[in-house]
Amino acid sequence: MPPVPEYHAAARTMPSARYGSRPTMKDVAARAGVGLKTVSRVVNGEPGVTPETEARVRSAIDALGFRRNDSARILRKGRTASIGLVLEDLADPFYSPLSRAVEEVARANGSLLFAGSSAEVPEREQELALALCARRVDGLVIVPASDDHRYLEPEMAAGIATVFVDRPAGKIDADVVLTDNAGGAREAVAHLIAHGHRRIAFIGDRPHIHTAGERLRGYREAMADAGLPVAPDWVSMGPTTPDHVRAELARLLGGTEPVTAIFSGNNRVTVTAVRVLAEHVRPVALVGFDDFELADLLRPGVTVIAQDPARLGRTAAELLFRRLDGVSEAPRRVELPGTLIARGSGEIPPSLAP
Repeated sequence: MPPVPEYHAAARTMPSARYGSRPTMKDVAARAGVGLKTVSRVVNGEPGVTPETEARVRSAIDALGFRRNDSARILRKGRTASIGLVLEDLADPFYSPLSRAVEEVARANGSLLFAGSSAEVPEREQELALALCARRVDGLVIVPASDDHRYLEPEMAAGIATVFVDRPAGKIDADVVLTDNAGGAREAVAHLIAHGHRRIAFIGDRPHIHTAGERLRGYREAMADAGLPVAPDWVSMGPTTPDHVRAELARLLGGTEPVTAIFSGNNRVTVTAVRVLAEHVRPVALVGFDDFELADLLRPGVTVIAQDPARLGRTAAELLFRRLDGVSEAPRRVELPGTLIARGSGEIPPSLAP
């Protein structure tokens, strides 16, 4: 096949790129035919450069694609103008508004945000958090996967501000911003009881997760407050995969004495429950912890305890920057309330259930 002239002509005129090798002020000075100090004055907006020389320097900057390296300047100030965010899963819809809120607060404070996912693996959380510290971030916002955060003690002692969000730190004292998980669960179950239910099941996440344990506690407290027993087989704690949740729902809704209502411990459980209950013979009452997209458009709409992830993220980030601004006080624990949103699924009476 003969060569394509246009391609080879373009290739001959393209500059050879050395990826990872960026142009320096020396390169700009050589191209513009000026001294290094003159380039520095132009780059930093200092006086003492004629308009003609400044134009020549800026033309060289544009041609080379030069960008000022701020590392030395910001390190002289003792701050890198960046913070790190460690989440369970960046793809989880719950964490999207939380992450965006942290980013907006960081931006308002002149900082960049670097984020990564722990995938609910403690070792990965530690690796990611320490990697961010090694890159000299000023502070960290962490949704913890680990139950032991003593690995952060040297970093915090060295001045890395750290705030935990959604779950508290393990084995260290640190600022934390939470939803009132137990209170929200109590309200959800009390709502089902108020609509006549007595046989109420709880399907939650793995028991070692702080939020799952708190929601289970709220469920049990609401049942106890109403004088209602909790049969051991009404509680299911484990993976929130669709297959597992489907199997647990089949067990809870089968037999001679099925439960008449479900309290689901997070939005992943709730979505699977909606699909299973849509195939059930008769409606079963459902209240979920966490809102989710299109919950209001289903028939019936799904009653939920809604968290405010954006407020969680914003509050955590504001607390972080208070620390960075020099506020010194004992570690704070901030609990934000959930909101019951009644849409229909939690108001189904037990007489309609099998």
